Amino acid sequence: MPKTLFQKICDRELPASIVYEDEHCVAFKDIHPGAPVHLLLVPRKPIPKLSDCAPEDQTLLGHLLLLAPKLASQQGCGDAFRVALNNGVGAGQSVFHLHLHILGGRPLKWPPG
Repeated sequence: MPKTLFQKICDRELPASIVYEDEHCVAFKDIHPGAPVHLLLVPRKPIPKLSDCAPEDQTLLGHLLLLAPKLASQQGCGDAFRVALNNGVGAGQSVFHLHLHILGGRPLKWPPG
């Protein structure tokens, strides 16, 4: 299977404004931000979407969720940020590699749309 856009970013084959990386994931600035702070937090493991996760992904998912507030804080959001995860075309997913959107830096409304 060909590498996803996000795999290529994780492997440094494509450029990105990376703000964090570890052995499990990479976080970088979205090129089409929906807020002043808009990061994408991507696991290095290529999982197409949340509904494709398996029980063995539990630790990885926990790592991503625990990391999100730290990244939001480092980007100046404090404790006012949103984490969004789209699952499937009907939910707005366009890159089929699991990723969390971390948005902040302005008041966010509900519902998001």
